[in-house]
Amino acid sequence: MKKYVFIFSLLLPLVTFSQQLKLAKGAVNDSLVVNGTEETFALYLPSYFEMSKTWPVLFVMDMKGRAKQSISMFREAAEEEGYILAGSNSTSDTLSLSENVLVANRMLNAVYQMVPIHKERNYVAGIGDGGRFASLLPTFIKDINGVIVCGASMANVEVLSSKNPFYFIGIVGRGDYNYREVLQTKQVLDRLKFSNLAMIFEGDQQWAPNSEISRALRIFSLSEMAKGHLEKNDSIIESFYKSSLIRANNLFSEGNPLLADNVLKNTIQVYHPFGDLDSLKTIRKSLRRSKVYKDGKRNQNNYFLKESLIKEDYNYYLEEDIMTYNYNNLGWWNFQMEELDKMKESSNKFEKRMGSRLRGYVNALISDNINLISGDKEVDVEALNFLYMLKTITEPKNPDGYLHVISLSSKIEDFGTALFYLEELLKTGYKDKQKLYALEDTALLRITPEFNELVYKYLKDARYDVIEE
Repeated sequence: MKKYVFIFSLLLPLVTFSQQLKLAKGAVNDSLVVNGTEETFALYLPSYFEMSKTWPVLFVMDMKGRAKQSISMFREAAEEEGYILAGSNSTSDTLSLSENVLVANRMLNAVYQMVPIHKERNYVAGIGDGGRFASLLPTFIKDINGVIVCGASMANVEVLSSKNPFYFIGIVGRGDYNYREVLQTKQVLDRLKFSNLAMIFEGDQQWAPNSEISRALRIFSLSEMAKGHLEKNDSIIESFYKSSLIRANNLFSEGNPLLADNVLKNTIQVYHPFGDLDSLKTIRKSLRRSKVYKDGKRNQNNYFLKESLIKEDYNYYLEEDIMTYNYNNLGWWNFQMEELDKMKESSNKFEKRMGSRLRGYVNALISDNINLISGDKEVDVEALNFLYMLKTITEPKNPDGYLHVISLSSKIEDFGTALFYLEELLKTGYKDKQKLYALEDTALLRITPEFNELVYKYLKDARYDVIEE
């Protein structure tokens, strides 16, 4: 849910010098150094990579600097479609936008110096916040031809320019809280006549199935064939056409007419430069006239409306609760999460997806407020503590909220609250005793009998003996 505001405008060139290096093929080469810096990156070369030809490259962005992990999510698709992958270990959500852009650009240049890259086939991608950041890079770095964003939407459509076009592909699950934003962004991009696709799958996770990523990479290749930047391959074109029809038919047969329509719509757009579209348009028109499609579309719109109203409640009550430190309303939030749990078990697929989206939305809303308050010069400790308490309700299996409440409550010497959340954390099965005894601002709490008794009760071991009064 991060929004980006631009405070500078910069176009950085890409270096195209290459040299022979000993790099493993079919494996991730990690911790490669960017010359003249302490920054490192990871690089994946297909198992059939050769230095004698040029290759398309997908730069994968991750705001935690987990290059090897993020690349692994795209590795199977890259091997299948013949793409090089690269990702920086030095991008971070603690850096400013401008600093991250410079880090990314240095990594891109380093890759260009190592391996032969096709100058018309440079793409960037990312998952979640990494994807949002990736969508900004064509604004600042020249010669990026396409962007793939999984589980998120474009960061800012206002900076798009017809003078700097690129192909945008958003991949999102129907249960992902970003689903509606991706659909809305597509409408905006269509009005701007900006090349884009929204690829929808059944699921609620941010990462997309390998089949969707492979399909996105194939679409990039077909786009370059249409532009004449890549030799036309009739076999690949026909394979895409036939597999799309089969996939749409299977989805319709499985009771997913909206997903089938999404596949047909995307296929018409991609196949347009290569052949006659009459058959595709006829099939899609027939699908959209079917009762099952109309019922599905109406149900989805009805639940979209209901979802919007619930989100308005979440926004209103969270703002009020933060301003007034309304701990009494934690019970209301707990009730809301119980309602979402019921939706998760619903036999109605539209209601089930809505519940999943709302759960993701409220967690993102809380996280955004935590980041906002934490970034203030004078941190409102009580408001922050309330938000972390709320986090234990919306994400009861995540230890992060409990640990922060224990730390913040100890800081203001509210040891009763700290001990309560310590026990709630231990009830979840938390086992990291070392982290418990290293929590910030808990020095006094850790030596109390109550703290050590709880640790001993659940972990069968405590660092300190019980201190008798």
